[in-house]
Amino acid sequence: MGRIRGWQRRWRGLRKIEQVELQSMVMWHTVPWIFFLSWCAVPIGLNLRHETTAQLLGWSMIVVAALQCVQVNRTLRRALDHYLGRAPFPRRDLAVMFGLTVAGFGLALALQHIDGVKGGVIGLGMLFLITPYAEALGFAVSIRSFFRQLAGILVVLLAAFAAVGTRGGLLAALAVLIAVGGLVSLLTSRCGAWTLAVMWEAERARETEGRLAVAEERLRFGRDLHDVMGRNLAVIALKSELAVQLARRGRPEAVDQMVEVQRIAQETQREIRDVVRGYREAELGAELAGAQGVLEAAGIVCRVSGAPVGLPPAVQAALGWVVREGTTNVLRHGDAETCTITVSVTEGRTELTIENDGAPEAPVGSGGSGLRGLGERLATVGGTLEHTAADGRFRLTARVPLPGPGRPDRAPDPADAVPLTPEAKAS
Repeated sequence: MGRIRGWQRRWRGLRKIEQVELQSMVMWHTVPWIFFLSWCAVPIGLNLRHETTAQLLGWSMIVVAALQCVQVNRTLRRALDHYLGRAPFPRRDLAVMFGLTVAGFGLALALQHIDGVKGGVIGLGMLFLITPYAEALGFAVSIRSFFRQLAGILVVLLAAFAAVGTRGGLLAALAVLIAVGGLVSLLTSRCGAWTLAVMWEAERARETEGRLAVAEERLRFGRDLHDVMGRNLAVIALKSELAVQLARRGRPEAVDQMVEVQRIAQETQREIRDVVRGYREAELGAELAGAQGVLEAAGIVCRVSGAPVGLPPAVQAALGWVVREGTTNVLRHGDAETCTITVSVTEGRTELTIENDGAPEAPVGSGGSGLRGLGERLATVGGTLEHTAADGRFRLTARVPLPGPGRPDRAPDPADAVPLTPEAKAS
C-alpha cells in the first residue's frame, strides 16, 4: 500500500502533459506484448506439428518474437525522444530491431517451407513479426521513409515465400497481413507521438506567454521611469554645469542655478514617488480584469467573483500584487484548465482567494521567492498570506484588515520619506 501511495503522489506531482506522455509510453510498451500473445505465442505454439524440426523452428521463432518485444520496449523511449527533438537518431537500436525481425521472418519462412504449422496459422505469426519493428520505425523516421522501408520488406518477403512454394491466395493473404501489421503499428505510434508533440508545443507557448506577460509589465514600469528621469536629469546636468561655470567666475547667479537644481530634484523625487506608487497601488478592479483576460487568452477558464468597491488604496495595492503574482504562478508553474478568483469583504477584513487546478502537489510552506515577497508586502498593511496544494489544486489566500477609526488609510511608503536638510538634522 505504501508503494501504491508513493506512485499516486508521483503521478499527482506530474504536469498534465507529463501524465499524458507517461500514459502513452505505458500503452506503447504494453501493446507489443498483447500482440505477441494473441498473434504469435498462443496460435503458433498450439498449432505446431509434432515433428522435432517444426517444434524447434516454431519455439525459436516465438523466442525471437519475445526478444523483439524486449528490444522495442528498450527502443521506444529513445525513438520518441528523437521524434520530439530531444535525442539523436537511435540508429543502433533500430539495427538490432531489424536484425531480430529478419531472424523472425527467416524462421517463419523455414516453418512454411516444411509446413510446420497447421491450418495456415503462420500468417498470424507474420502479422506480428512486422509490428515491433514498424512501431519503433514509426517514431524514428518520416512517413515517406516508413512506407518505403515497409514496401521493401514486403517485396523481399513475398519473393522469399514464393521461392519456397507459397502460391495463390496464401501468398496474397501474407502480403495483406504484413501490410496491415505495419499500418497498425504506424497508427498506434505516429498519431500518439504527433499529439504529444503538439501538446508540448502548446505547453512551451504557455510558458513563453507567462514570461512575456511578466516582461511586458517590467518594460512598462521601465518606460514610465525613463520618461520621468530622462528629461529632468538632463536639465539638472545642464544647470549644474552652468552653476559650476558661474561659480568659477564669482558670479552670484550660481546660487540661483543651484536653487533651481534643488527644485527640479525635489520635483523629480515627487514624480518618481508617483510612478512607484502607481505601480504598487494599482486599482484592484483593473488588476482582476487584466488577470482574467490574460488567463483566458492562455486557454484557462477564469471566473472572478466579488467586487472590490470602496477599499482603501493600501489594501487595493497589496491585493493587486497578490493578483499579479498569483496569475503569474498559474501561467508559469502549473498546468491549469480552470482558475477562480474570489474577493470577499467582511466587517473589518478583506479576503482574496485564487484557486486553480493542474498544480503539482508540493508540501505546504514550500513557496518560492514570489510568495515570500507577497507575504512581506502584505505584512506592511497587517495582512497574511496562506497557500496550500492538495489533490492537484493550488489555493492562495490573502487576508488584509480594513482600517478603522484612528488607523491610516494606507501603509507608510518608503518613497514618501524626504531627506532631512542639514539644518533639520542639527535641530
